[in-house]
Amino acid sequence: MRPTAAPPIGDAPTRDRVARSILENGPSTALDLASRLALTPAAVRRHLDHLVEGGHAEAREQKVYGSRGRGRPAKVFALTDAGRDVFDQQYDDLAVQALRFLSETGGDEAVMEFARRRVAFVERDYAVVVAEDATLTPAQALAKVFTTEGYAASVRDLPIGEQLCQQHCPVAHVAHEFPQLCEAETEAIGRVLGTHVQRLATIAHGDGVCTTCIPTSARSSSTQKEKA
Repeated sequence: MRPTAAPPIGDAPTRDRVARSILENGPSTALDLASRLALTPAAVRRHLDHLVEGGHAEAREQKVYGSRGRGRPAKVFALTDAGRDVFDQQYDDLAVQALRFLSETGGDEAVMEFARRRVAFVERDYAVVVAEDATLTPAQALAKVFTTEGYAASVRDLPIGEQLCQQHCPVAHVAHEFPQLCEAETEAIGRVLGTHVQRLATIAHGDGVCTTCIPTSARSSSTQKEKA
């Protein structure tokens, strides 16, 4: 195997922009990235090639919803675990070791209680965000809350409501071993909205983005809670 040539130093800032754009917006095609970053598709593909060769990104088949047109779907590029590690992760081996000790000494319920305390910011900050801007939908308010905590969250419209998308997870590696962290997040989201929500995918289990389906009924439930 031929050694990979080191990228020119001047390319590093642009390559970081490409990687961060994937981090914040989720798996993206080269054309999406070119449009988003005002670069040529050829330049983006060059940076993507280096990210893939370095093990920081991987190409995937783009999921197509509904009827598929002619031709093969464009490839999307997602960050690998190594690519995410380049960005400031809010966990380390000490966190995993501490939770293992907590699990061994206090059992799964102790880990779950810790997970619930960790996401107390959801209920605390959601009320503040809604009070500051009443025009936000519940999902939009949650996206602001999670983004502030480092999740790079956004919202997509669905036929049955909205989808909260967390493009980054500060505790993904820890949550891979301790799914209680994800479960506590889902609980907290449902609690502030006063309705059941469905977690569809998580970065901790290999998906490109964490997604939570928030039904239209959450809007009315949230409004009723504010008036109560």
